Amino acid sequence: MRALVFHGPGDLRVEQVPDPVPAGGEVLIRVAATGICGSDLHGYTGENGRRHPGQVMGHETVGRVEGEGTLVTVNPVIGCGDCPQCAAGTEQLCARRRVIGVDPTYRSAFAELMTVPERNVVVLPADIPIEYGALVEPLAVGYHAAKRGGVGPDDRALVIGGGPIGQACALAARRLGAAAVVVSEPHPGRRALLSRLGFDATHPSDVDGAATVVLDAVGSSASLAAALDRSTLGARVVLVGMNAPQVTLAAYAVSTYERTILGSFCYPSAEFRETAAWVATRPPGLEHLVEGRAGLGGAPDAFAALAAGSLDASKVLVFCGEA
Repeated sequence: MRALVFHGPGDLRVEQVPDPVPAGGEVLIRVAATGICGSDLHGYTGENGRRHPGQVMGHETVGRVEGEGTLVTVNPVIGCGDCPQCAAGTEQLCARRRVIGVDPTYRSAFAELMTVPERNVVVLPADIPIEYGALVEPLAVGYHAAKRGGVGPDDRALVIGGGPIGQACALAARRLGAAAVVVSEPHPGRRALLSRLGFDATHPSDVDGAATVVLDAVGSSASLAAALDRSTLGARVVLVGMNAPQVTLAAYAVSTYERTILGSFCYPSAEFRETAAWVATRPPGLEHLVEGRAGLGGAPDAFAALAAGSLDASKVLVFCGEA
């Protein structure tokens, strides 16, 4: 089969690799499309150090069970299956978790075929647009972040960063009934997309300080400072973006205003399935989320263009069965 192999910063190649063979309890998936995640892009550039030479990346995926044709998406968080966290369905907190697309030993979804544990496969309706299946994973990230922040009808939610995860956070906040959702985003193209989704998309300089909950989809010292500056006393701040492994923190802005800072990583398995079920209802707006498409052969150029900033697309899907 063909796969997109990472050889180091800026170096992705489409290569022939052996077909994967499912082990016991695994399913063979013929991959239809896989989204380019921000973490993939930062791995490609070498910024985050979380991708390794020889690795096949990719975790936002949709495909069909080989030999059956059943349309599925895949929860990429693989727990050990034996610990209390796995028993509780919070595999993202399992000390021995593996994440498809991050674990360098796992040949992942930028490939024509992949094997996954059967318990991580989520069946989708056969009649939904196939691209929607590749959106389930990032949408689940945003949903978990909003749940971690306890977003509800009494909240004025601020989302910092209008990229794919910020869009997912905003959709989730609306899904959970927030009284208002504002997205802070400097890029005019992303603000236009968010406006099409029905959100108040605002330049960061124009955001007020009335948020009761902030979903930081950037994850930098600057974005965390903005979250504290633009929120009320007692606000909750959810750190879901992963721009930098370390950030500086204005401690007094946390303690003297009794704010709460929460971390959010991936999602429990139930929330992934809930998001898949929500996507299956075809909620309005999903048709706007995919702005770029490439075949597997064009994926290296798509990564390079995204890294260079010459491809002005929020979410790009790689169609792994195409040239």
